[in-house]
Amino acid sequence: MPVPHSGDSSPAPVASGPPSHSSGGARRTGSAILLGTGLILIGLNLRPAVASVGPVLTDIQDDLGFSATAASLLTTIPVFAFGAFAFLTPLLSRRLGTHRLLGILMLVLTAGILLRLHPSLTALFAGTVLLGAAIAVGNVLLPPAIKQDFPHRAGLMMGLYSMVLFMGPAIASGATAPLAHAPGSDWRRALAIWALPALLAFALWLPQLRRGPRPRPTSGAAGPPVPSRFRTLVTDPTALAVTAHMGLQSAGYYTFLTWTPALLQDAGVSAAEAGLMIAYSALPAILASLAAPVVAARMRRGWVLVVLTVAVTGTGLLGLLLAPAAGGYAWLTLLGLGQGAAIGLALSYIVGRSADAQQAAGLSTMAQGSGYVIAGLGPLGFGAVHSLTGGWAAPLAVLLLALVLQLVAGILASQDVVVGERRKRAAS
Repeated sequence: MPVPHSGDSSPAPVASGPPSHSSGGARRTGSAILLGTGLILIGLNLRPAVASVGPVLTDIQDDLGFSATAASLLTTIPVFAFGAFAFLTPLLSRRLGTHRLLGILMLVLTAGILLRLHPSLTALFAGTVLLGAAIAVGNVLLPPAIKQDFPHRAGLMMGLYSMVLFMGPAIASGATAPLAHAPGSDWRRALAIWALPALLAFALWLPQLRRGPRPRPTSGAAGPPVPSRFRTLVTDPTALAVTAHMGLQSAGYYTFLTWTPALLQDAGVSAAEAGLMIAYSALPAILASLAAPVVAARMRRGWVLVVLTVAVTGTGLLGLLLAPAAGGYAWLTLLGLGQGAAIGLALSYIVGRSADAQQAAGLSTMAQGSGYVIAGLGPLGFGAVHSLTGGWAAPLAVLLLALVLQLVAGILASQDVVVGERRKRAAS
């Protein structure tokens, strides 16, 4: 594994004695392993606080007298927060530094999770917003951090990161309801338990907290100012394609999580089995999310993987339309594979289409900030079409149309061109 770039603003200490290559190499390897493990553990914490709500949503409704619409805010608010708070990330990162900010986020995430223990509605929703804000910033920070610290292992690290984004919700979905119904427990305690892995991630990250922000470039330094870099992103075809692909695949994924249980139940599947089927779909998603970035990094024709991903996902959606109960597990296997590969590709494009860690940070902000706003609209739009038509055919048709747009955006994003390169070619 390569030695990560430190990013420290202070100069490295000078050794007083003769160098020891073996001991120094061992220390550097150990530091790299600790850093990589910390990054992946932080990634593991970016979904359970949200995914844990769904399994106990009925308990929350019964306890607080919520309507279904009010209860659904507990799952939709974080997704919109992912988009809204993502745009604060560049400012926070410049002031605090990427690595210090990641540690602070784990504490903020812990505070948001624990705030939901308080028996007031204000605390419940405030904690939901707080944890959504922490996750939003973490979403943006991790891809450029991987780009900076593991430039020669970015494909592997992005695969591991994508994998834990599915693994975390799968664990939370399967464990939260049993924890809530255990003797002496309730839904509040079951939600609060997910503060423990966040605290563990913070403890493992403690050695990285000394790494402050990089020195800001002077006025005579090379490189455009921040507004110029932002204008470059929002007018660049590659950056726009990466953003569109991130938003469309995220919208499809969150729509799937929100509405597939209801679709299956309308087809005669019990509520318990529908929940089990959703949890099962995370297994192929984990495998696909790990493999897709690694495979994409070795393929000369990246668009082939995009086409395969969309084809697999589309087949799963058609299956849910035509025979949801009879072939449920088969369709969810395909959807898990397609959605897992799609998120793996979307995150890998943020890293692969950036010339350096700074550009990756800007592209991550744009792609995930705008992308999660689109993602939040997906379930709402799907539900509105379902309410208007009273069936599932029309909303699934809309989802298939969005998949075609995802295909176009993915093919453009898969081209091995970094942001700004097309502009330079046109000018030369």
